[in-house]
Amino acid sequence: MKLNKPDFENIKAECRDEVTEVERREFLKIGLAITGVIAGGTIFSVVSDIGRVFASGKEFNEKYPYKPHYSMVIRQDRCIDCERCMEACVLTNSVPDYGYRTMILEREVADAVGQKREFIPVLCNHCNQPPCVRACPTKATYKDSNTGIVMMHYSKCIGCKTCVLACPYNARYFNEEKHAIDKCNFCFDTRISKGEKLTACSAACPAGVRIFGDLSDSGSEVYNLVHQIAKPVWVQRPEVGAKPNVFYMKG
Repeated sequence: MKLNKPDFENIKAECRDEVTEVERREFLKIGLAITGVIAGGTIFSVVSDIGRVFASGKEFNEKYPYKPHYSMVIRQDRCIDCERCMEACVLTNSVPDYGYRTMILEREVADAVGQKREFIPVLCNHCNQPPCVRACPTKATYKDSNTGIVMMHYSKCIGCKTCVLACPYNARYFNEEKHAIDKCNFCFDTRISKGEKLTACSAACPAGVRIFGDLSDSGSEVYNLVHQIAKPVWVQRPEVGAKPNVFYMKG
């Protein structure tokens, strides 16, 4: 089954409405802009300040002992908003038409000839210090001790939406069919645990925007992109101290 363009436009419109409501209630400022609004978020180079993202060396091994340590690097300026990533996610993970596991936000930015539009893919950041896990009263949301992926025990979820309020990235929604909060889990149950190397969104992207892999493997592409020194790499909303595992860069 192929979802058409209007389906995705409806989902994006609902997401914009939700973000507006969230910001109006002042428990979420995602640091990205919805269409037509200039972004005001903080970025920083992990080359010069990598400790704000995750610990390194011996401390990293002791505090975040994940192997593999799944992560994603998003080469943001390559995104053309074709939405193949969103379609692949919906079909792979049976995401309902009112839900989302990944979105593409938009912003207008000034350049040498005026204004241009940029596209910003967003998803669960699978934080090293996830606020959603700390907030959940039933331990329905948890960080997997082997992979570091932030996952859900659907049977434990009571739908209180405390984790939704706690998430700095607006990455969760209530799944009516599951009667539980749902979110991205890096396609662990649908692809990664079955031997696939890439998430659905990463595999579907024609422009090489989403690079998925093992951050603990010094030979992996995500490791080398995060640790290279030629281009800045940043995370969204570093000031909240969640230490995301989704990184952004240009080029």
